[in-house]
Amino acid sequence: MRFHNLSLFLLGSQIASTSAFAPQTVQNARSSLYATNPQQNVVDTIESIDATVKGALSGMALAAALWTAPALMAGTMDQFPSVASNDAFSTSIASAKEMASGSGTRVNKDPESLLRYGLPIKNKEVRDLQKSIEDIKINVSSKRKSAALDDLKKARGIINTKESKMTASCRDAKVCSDILASMKSDLEPLEGTLRASVDYQSGSDQERKALDDSYLTQDKIQKKLTTLEEQMIPAGYQTPVPSDYDDLPQLKGRATVEMVVKKTGGEKFDIEGQLFNEAKMKMIIDGYAAPVTSGNFVDLVQKGFYTDMDIQRSDGFVVQTGDPKGEADGYVGTPSKSVGAGKHGERLIPLEIFPKGDKGPFYETTIEDEGRGGEATVLPFSSYGAMGWAREEYDPNTGSSQFFWLLFDSDLTPAGKNVLDGRYPVFGYVVEGADFLRDVKEGDIIASAKVTEGAENLVQPK
Repeated sequence: MRFHNLSLFLLGSQIASTSAFAPQTVQNARSSLYATNPQQNVVDTIESIDATVKGALSGMALAAALWTAPALMAGTMDQFPSVASNDAFSTSIASAKEMASGSGTRVNKDPESLLRYGLPIKNKEVRDLQKSIEDIKINVSSKRKSAALDDLKKARGIINTKESKMTASCRDAKVCSDILASMKSDLEPLEGTLRASVDYQSGSDQERKALDDSYLTQDKIQKKLTTLEEQMIPAGYQTPVPSDYDDLPQLKGRATVEMVVKKTGGEKFDIEGQLFNEAKMKMIIDGYAAPVTSGNFVDLVQKGFYTDMDIQRSDGFVVQTGDPKGEADGYVGTPSKSVGAGKHGERLIPLEIFPKGDKGPFYETTIEDEGRGGEATVLPFSSYGAMGWAREEYDPNTGSSQFFWLLFDSDLTPAGKNVLDGRYPVFGYVVEGADFLRDVKEGDIIASAKVTEGAENLVQPK
């Protein structure tokens, strides 16, 4: 279906008139975002307008493109993905609910942090510890050394004074005590390299090395933090899923998928001037936040469905794949009784949305259709490489096997002003190798896709 520029602009204007698309200053807007879209003149216009209104028009064009022209943006693909931002460090209340548009000004773009916040645990002390440890990383990255040392002091204080309250939430208190002791021990060399960086001349090789060493030690500590928080998940916990979907694969926990993408003709991936023979990515697939969507993906990976499949879309906004050769738009297999099959026998899955604060996801409808527009979801589209499930624009239950990686751009999708959360599910993040997505192009080939951890968490249909 074709849409004229007028209808595109009008719909964009309606969306832009809401509080979720209030004017924001945007710099360096990507002119290539709509390169495959005939409505290019909308973006051309944005580039020529004063910076004070760029944010509003960027939101208009993005929203209009998402809602009105999926086929045009996706080229020959019929399904369009489904970004959101969520500040994990500060919250606000709007209409007595946690709203995505009220989540603060600092966007949490760290996929591992978002996954930690997505764990089904309730322990204030460990969340305070998480904030302090993650703030060290933020401050090291921006060379705020004194602030990083303050955060380290806070983290050490929490471990010293709140250990019993944290271990009380663990399945095995001793395991958690050992993890906390190890984290506390790692804080000592971290403090040493941070203090050394303060003494070195700004911009010197010595300062750079000290900060690099600090960054590596902090990463070691935060991985132990993840293990600590995973120990706080109640024994036997499973995200509740209606029995209607028992005939679909479900992921009861998390899994790790590693994928290798190669270019044809011996070409190499160029990442900021460094050349690579292949793109290796590690993804955490989250069955706590999206058990049906994640289960469907892991099942297809195990079946080898994505191996040797080409990348079918790369437009500066998303990288997308999952459309098999032939007339079918997705994986052809035994359909669910509740959702049914696609027009060519595709196994379809329901739209799955998990708002923050709920006990589990709701299905087959968007967050707006539920009358809850603007609420935050457990996993947001606020990280580069966030993984979302594609579907047809107007039917929530048409997802089958097509998925996408979002190339998150905080200029075009600032905090709380996205149009994807609650309309498409986030089912995982790229935690290693996300930079390769910058040079993954249409026609590149998925050489391999394997489940390397958590395969035992996949539950096949009854």
